Amino acid sequence: MYRTVQQTLLARIQAILLARYEITLTQLAVEQPPSISLGELALPVAFELAKRLRKAPRAIATELAAELTAVLPEMPGIASVEVAGAGYLNIRLDRAAIARRVAADEHAQIGGPGFRLVEHTSINPNKAAHIGHLRNAILGDTFQRLLRPDAYKRGYEVGVQNYIDNTGVQVADVVVGLMQLEGKTLATTRELLDSLKAKGERIDFYCWDLYARVSQWYTADPDQAAARKQVRLDTLHAIEAGGNDTAEIADLIATAVLRRHLETMQRLSIEYDFLPRESEILHLHFWDAARQLMIEKGVLYLETEGKNKGCYVMRRAGAEEQGDGPDEDAKVIVRSNGTITYVGKDIAYHLWKFGLLPGKDFGYSKFHEYPNHMCWISTVDGENPHPTFGKADAIYNVIDSRQNDPQTQVVQALRGMGFTHAADNYTHFSYEMVALTPRCAIELGYAVSEEDQKRAFIEVSGRKGFGVKADDLLDQLIAAARAEVDTRHPDLTDAERQTIASQIGVGALRYFMLRFTRNTVIAFDFKDALSFEGETGPYVQYAIVRAANIFRKASTTAEASLAAFASVDLTGQLDTEEGTTLWETWLLVSKLTLLIEQSIVTSEPAYLAKYAFQLAQQFNNFYHRHHILHETDPNRKAFFLATAAVAQREMIRALGYLGIEAPERM
Repeated sequence: MYRTVQQTLLARIQAILLARYEITLTQLAVEQPPSISLGELALPVAFELAKRLRKAPRAIATELAAELTAVLPEMPGIASVEVAGAGYLNIRLDRAAIARRVAADEHAQIGGPGFRLVEHTSINPNKAAHIGHLRNAILGDTFQRLLRPDAYKRGYEVGVQNYIDNTGVQVADVVVGLMQLEGKTLATTRELLDSLKAKGERIDFYCWDLYARVSQWYTADPDQAAARKQVRLDTLHAIEAGGNDTAEIADLIATAVLRRHLETMQRLSIEYDFLPRESEILHLHFWDAARQLMIEKGVLYLETEGKNKGCYVMRRAGAEEQGDGPDEDAKVIVRSNGTITYVGKDIAYHLWKFGLLPGKDFGYSKFHEYPNHMCWISTVDGENPHPTFGKADAIYNVIDSRQNDPQTQVVQALRGMGFTHAADNYTHFSYEMVALTPRCAIELGYAVSEEDQKRAFIEVSGRKGFGVKADDLLDQLIAAARAEVDTRHPDLTDAERQTIASQIGVGALRYFMLRFTRNTVIAFDFKDALSFEGETGPYVQYAIVRAANIFRKASTTAEASLAAFASVDLTGQLDTEEGTTLWETWLLVSKLTLLIEQSIVTSEPAYLAKYAFQLAQQFNNFYHRHHILHETDPNRKAFFLATAAVAQREMIRALGYLGIEAPERM
């Protein structure tokens, strides 16, 4: 609702600026006054116009205020416009009118035309998912929830992709481990998979340990280091070439691990639409088409001298034109031995994403059926009919900040080929790593030195065997929540307590990963994540449960309380000091669409997480300030119940977009 009023106001101001001053501003800033007593919105537009109009800001603000006041009847929800300070426009809302509309669930729309492609997770299918992968997946899943159409908003058409590097060096390492350390063949690898399945053991956990072992094997014997490095390289080349036992072992393992990854992510309510694999990018010759296009567009060229002689290279983003000599800083796309670099394959892949790769598409096959939709996987041939995913108008790649340079080079390639719209709508949704607090590492059973115990965080490393499997982390969070639920609610059935514990554990994890801005290193800690106090998922969940308890004890429902609000007499109720404290709750409730839009525009879900916490704080303050159930005035009690109802409704929605469920009890 707040955003609806804001949009109406800004549109009117733009019309006034054009008619009165023949000026159009691309953006109009909107602020919130330092005190609600000064109004609900503040606009510094007069300061932006001062130089252009050669007038004092206050004089401009006075003119604008007069124009806006004259058309107030055409802007429902706005009570008055005032000039403040040196030239601010302060806007006061009609509190009662806004509250009525909020209760009726009026809100601004979000969404529009065009296909948005969100790529996230992208775990190498060589071992179990770990804690770092969870930040990627939770960020991407939350963002697609913000974009996707639902009952609350129009949204955008969205496709969620999980890129599978099934021919890369990490998969090769596991194959080396199977064949060299364990003496496995294609036949015995199949037997291993059958044996693990029969025993209820997980292939991704098996490969977790094997990957650590083979990583150490490469360097364990200095005399064999070169030979073992060659084994690794030969294995990688065999996998890339395909059509041999080594490649088939890699495919068996990668596919089996991928299925386990999907199960892990489904525990967090994370789903995908399409799983494009690198093997198809290679075998369907995406790069050949991309290479030809890049050469035709003058982006890719053969270097004939210098350190990159014999390589196909591309000028780096921001690089200046060179003189007569070679560009020594150029990005190598194809090495002199003919192998394609990661960036080269990524350029081809992103040309496909935007529908710009001539004559190329994946084959599509059904891979995993979710309750409400099918997840497809890339193949060479595929099935018909099938959906199409390579037609994006905008893409968002959730990839950690260590990939900043490759991502920049892909954008540079698009721009260099003249695909400006694609380059402008390519977002590297970067994020920093996840570490552990020393306390958390000890709780997980790791030996932590006295020196490391003094550090703010400890980095994890799968290669070194110091890591946290995503499933183990989830299991421990749920177990800790279950212990608390068992103590508080022994009357519930075992299944009910397990469901609540899972909702709390998953909510704690997802919120912890989302509460920090993306460029912040996270130090995960069990105690902090599961706390019922402070900025946590359980704190917001508990506020929702507290609201539900109010309705249960009052023998009513949130829906009935909102319906009854239509007949509540609000005369003077929101104008007193007490009324202002109530109005602060309604005002914050009205801002959900504003925060969703802000999170989309900035690619920063942390803003919505912060909003959910602030709304829970605001509700708890309201709860402690007013004796809702003991209120004797029927009109005031109805008003209080409606206040609890709108707060609960928007807290549930906000958590829903964060991928967090609201338990019935806590």
